[in-house]
Amino acid sequence: MEQLERERQASLARQIAVDLATQSVVGVALTWVDNSGITRVKAVPVGRLERAAAWGVGASPVFDTFLVDDSTVVGRFAGGPVGDLRLHPDLSRLTTLAAAPGWAWAPANRYDQDGAPHPQDARAIARREVWLLAALGFTAQAAFEVEWCVSIGDGDEFVAACKGPGYGMTRLVELSGYLRDLLSALTAQAVSVEQIHPEYAAGQYEVSVAVDDPVGAADTAVLVRETIRTVSARHGMRATFGPKVLADGVGNGFHVHLSLWRDGVNLMSGGAGRYGLTPAGEAFMAGILARLPALLALGAPSVASYLRLIPSHWAGAFACWGLENREAAMRFVTGALADRATAANVEVKCFDAAANPYLLMAGLLAAGRAGLTSEATLPEPVEVDPASLDPQTRAARGILALPGTLEDAVVTFESDPVLGEALGAALVDTVATVRRGEIALLANADAATIAARTRWRY
Repeated sequence: MEQLERERQASLARQIAVDLATQSVVGVALTWVDNSGITRVKAVPVGRLERAAAWGVGASPVFDTFLVDDSTVVGRFAGGPVGDLRLHPDLSRLTTLAAAPGWAWAPANRYDQDGAPHPQDARAIARREVWLLAALGFTAQAAFEVEWCVSIGDGDEFVAACKGPGYGMTRLVELSGYLRDLLSALTAQAVSVEQIHPEYAAGQYEVSVAVDDPVGAADTAVLVRETIRTVSARHGMRATFGPKVLADGVGNGFHVHLSLWRDGVNLMSGGAGRYGLTPAGEAFMAGILARLPALLALGAPSVASYLRLIPSHWAGAFACWGLENREAAMRFVTGALADRATAANVEVKCFDAAANPYLLMAGLLAAGRAGLTSEATLPEPVEVDPASLDPQTRAARGILALPGTLEDAVVTFESDPVLGEALGAALVDTVATVRRGEIALLANADAATIAARTRWRY
């Protein structure tokens, strides 16, 4: 970070601190997400925000190798007690937290002590992918759907906080005050909620928010989750975003919606291709589809993820795409007729909230960019549940099951040249080391134990 930029950030932080003080804000939480998908934090008093903006807040790089249980591993490029990074708040996203009076939040960028971006900072890598896409003349819009379950009681067992049927109005009635306060908090934090509803699993809800640029969408996903966690606690409940809350449940997804744009035009609509796709929109989707097995190491990064990623559970267990097909890993969404020109997008369904949203977004953009540069095309769409087809038909149509274990996903990830170039050798090694650390941590555990040991970590 250059000196002029440090001075600019300090000046901006000084003005913001004055405004925060008038709102009785006394502390600012600076967050980043580690490779296990856990949101970590360092906080500063408002009076130290100016210093933090200019010179950062110290944090060990060991967090790159934290496992889900807070133990650590050591890779070729990360791990151990030596080294220091500086957390610099992105002041453009600083938000006063409506559900946590006296606090504000900002996502942090990680730099070394000399001001160079940390090569394993997922947010910086996602930002670089946005720039590389722009160099080709494209932009992307993105949003994450957030699913979670709420539990009552003081113990670590999950006890659903509502009893009504899946998607039932009863669940809204049972927790209407809770959902009201959640919507109020999100609105006060300038999060544009598009819909909220009960989901299928016990005690489960989902919230969908408006699209943003890819890095902004990841920021919003972090803010939404922490707001849900805070409002839940204030109502005497615990929220979990774990991939598998109960071994016999359907689990929480973390679906990603993406659309490709050029010169203000949505390239997922208005074309001569299938369902209105343009050649560029199709190529972007095809690039992602081709790399879904490798992307699972980023988007389904926990041993628990593979308890969720099973056929005929709307989790997207097969690498295929289809129009409004919720069993395909990639569901193409045209949107309502009146909004089609702007609303058409692709939903990637095979991911869950153990993912670092910045890292996942970087991988998706890199895969889509590879599709664009190679002018990739999509296979024929799948119009049925892929699991309903016999294996011979699936093989003939090139419909492949996604990896069924984290180890299989990691092996594919390590050998993928596009993701390797986008993330860099150091981050690829660190991600693989962390994934294998969790595999070892949960080796020989049954499904119920895996769900219990990861349930309250997310």
